[in-house]
Amino acid sequence: MSKQKLGRGLEAIMSPLTAVGVKDENTEQVVNIHIDKIKPNRYQPRTIFNEEKLQELAESIKEKGLIEPILVVRSVAPGEYELIAGERRLRASKMAGLTEIKAIIKDGASDKDKLDLALIENIQREDLNPIEEAKAYKKYSEEYKYTQEQIAKIVNKNRSVIANTMRLLNLPENIQNLIIEGKLSAGHGRMLAGIADDAQRQALVDQILNEGLNVRDVEIKVAEVKQHTRVISPKQQDAEITNLIDELQRIFGTKVSISGNGKKGKIVLNYSNLDDLERISAILKR
Repeated sequence: MSKQKLGRGLEAIMSPLTAVGVKDENTEQVVNIHIDKIKPNRYQPRTIFNEEKLQELAESIKEKGLIEPILVVRSVAPGEYELIAGERRLRASKMAGLTEIKAIIKDGASDKDKLDLALIENIQREDLNPIEEAKAYKKYSEEYKYTQEQIAKIVNKNRSVIANTMRLLNLPENIQNLIIEGKLSAGHGRMLAGIADDAQRQALVDQILNEGLNVRDVEIKVAEVKQHTRVISPKQQDAEITNLIDELQRIFGTKVSISGNGKKGKIVLNYSNLDDLERISAILKR
């Protein structure tokens, strides 16, 4: 059977892994696995599945079968597997009444590989809502200590896109839920994240919902709010410092910390060895 097209991002991550049943570089053997023997991916970034679309996929599988196999790794329990990519296909296959599913077994997949593959597959298929995507990036940042630049390379996006997406997590939960539900767009959310005052932000949310304001309309109103705000709140100042840290880390390619207040403080650049210190020094001399 010919190798399934995975997309450049998936292929880049999967290339170091050893596939069970590989015949040569261009061919992979697809095997049938009992559905009940497959556990969900613990690192699946997607938490919301549209039941109507799942049912549509299930009907398609009933009629035409499963065209693209899922990806799994062997579990510690003999004869069982853990899903790497393809949760929608697995769920729809169960709904379609299948007892077995086509799968490619991958050996050597680390926990990070599982997160990488699940995230990239969902992004390439546009299956994640903006909040799920932001939480996945945050997991990379906190659990694997990745910079935004490194995350951007993994998902093949600009660093600014990663930064702007992660900013959505600064919004209160009720506004995040509106984005998840599709009542507000990610663009709306990014503009709203620029308002520190809770009451002003909620008033603008209500206006968006009641008047159907587009992102450009909101951008203009946010600018007006900022223009009439004379005092910078601690929350807004913290957000500005966080954005500054992200930008400095991108420039210097190392961990950066800032301490102090709006009037004075210090910036600390970390280095790992003498070569790294010389590299940072060269950037400062530019």
